[in-house]
Amino acid sequence: MSLASMTGFARTHGLTGAWRWTWEVRSVNSKGLDLRLRLPGGFDALDAGARAAATKALSRGSVSGTLTLAREGETAAVSLNQPALRTLYTALKEAAAVLGAAPPTLDALLAVRGIVEVVEADLSDEDRAAVTRDALAGFEDALADLGRMRIAEGAALRAILMDRLDGIARLVAAAESLPERQLEAIKARLADQVRALSEAHAGLDPERLHQEAVLLATKADVREELDRLAAHIAAARELLTQGGPVGRRLDFLAQEFNREANTLCSKSNAVALTQIGLDLKLLVDQFREQIANVE
Repeated sequence: MSLASMTGFARTHGLTGAWRWTWEVRSVNSKGLDLRLRLPGGFDALDAGARAAATKALSRGSVSGTLTLAREGETAAVSLNQPALRTLYTALKEAAAVLGAAPPTLDALLAVRGIVEVVEADLSDEDRAAVTRDALAGFEDALADLGRMRIAEGAALRAILMDRLDGIARLVAAAESLPERQLEAIKARLADQVRALSEAHAGLDPERLHQEAVLLATKADVREELDRLAAHIAAARELLTQGGPVGRRLDFLAQEFNREANTLCSKSNAVALTQIGLDLKLLVDQFREQIANVE
């Protein structure tokens, strides 16, 4: 399966008898699948079928679909309420004479609500059923186009996420190879610390000092954190290769990456390791930002 983004746009249209219909479908990021439809009056029967189609085609995303309908080659009829227009004109003309104002203009009269009405062409029951059938098929086509666009964006996202994982892997490797983490370096540093404390405080028990130093060294060891980071990198790469709706699992791994990076910084006893931890946190944040777009 391919990795998919949650953002995309699609448009489909068709002609059923004398009626032209057009779908516009958009999707953006969301924690789950949320479908919102705007349908012309009298087309509520489309709702259930459209939701079933969206659930089948998509796993996550906030999806909005708008259906517009127009009669082909025919404009809406305009109805002028002449009795109301005459009555309104007479009343306003008399009021203007009393006030010494100019008589009302035709533009002002036509702007009054109810004077001019736009009468849309009516659908017969047969036409409505046919348009409902064809528009539902058109919505399924729009979902297919939307899915292809989301997959195309998903391919670009996959490349970005793989690049961030490569960066994280390089930082883990750099932490592994730090001279400060080598056994001999740790022993020498501990020996110097114990010797310095013994010289400064002659009454301290050297054996107890040695035990405390070993305990501190154990707490500062980041072996487990580095191993878990390597495991998370392998799991994330596998999910990106696998594709499909893996966004939630990637988000969980991103949280684990962040947890290990924080622990690495808190346990660090070397400036170089602290800097690696900070760089790691930056890459993990960038990784999480991109994951927010993955289905």
